[in-house]
Amino acid sequence: HVNPAVTFGLFLARKLSLTRALFYMVMQCLGAICGAGVVKGFEGSHDYTRLGGGANSVNPGYTKGDGLGAEIVGTFVLVYTVFSATDAKRSARDSHVPILAPLPIGFAVFLVHLATIPITGTGINPARSLGAAIIFNKDQGWDEHWIYWVGP
Repeated sequence: HVNPAVTFGLFLARKLSLTRALFYMVMQCLGAICGAGVVKGFEGSHDYTRLGGGANSVNPGYTKGDGLGAEIVGTFVLVYTVFSATDAKRSARDSHVPILAPLPIGFAVFLVHLATIPITGTGINPARSLGAAIIFNKDQGWDEHWIYWVGP
């Protein structure tokens, strides 16, 4: 898992220790910052700035409450799907399920993106939102950044 929201969910379910969960979250955030830096390096500075550096923001016509609600629901769908698809307590007849777990998880991410891109640009991963905000480093990236940590 490369998403602090999923890591936090696993911690709450007692599948990860506090130490390991914190370590994962710090590394996920550092990885996102490095990844956003690589994207900025490959993207021309004009296009990078014009496209907002990948930083999330609530789109015009929506309130911060709409954005927060979209992030809460979207992240819930993702984390619920991860838990459902990777449940170790499935019966022997479902032994193939762990092999196929990426399919429902990927489909859930796809559906959440379809639903929330028009509202928030789809955060559902606080680390990704943080990396883009740090590298872009403009007001647009920080004004509503709290939504992408509180929501998930």
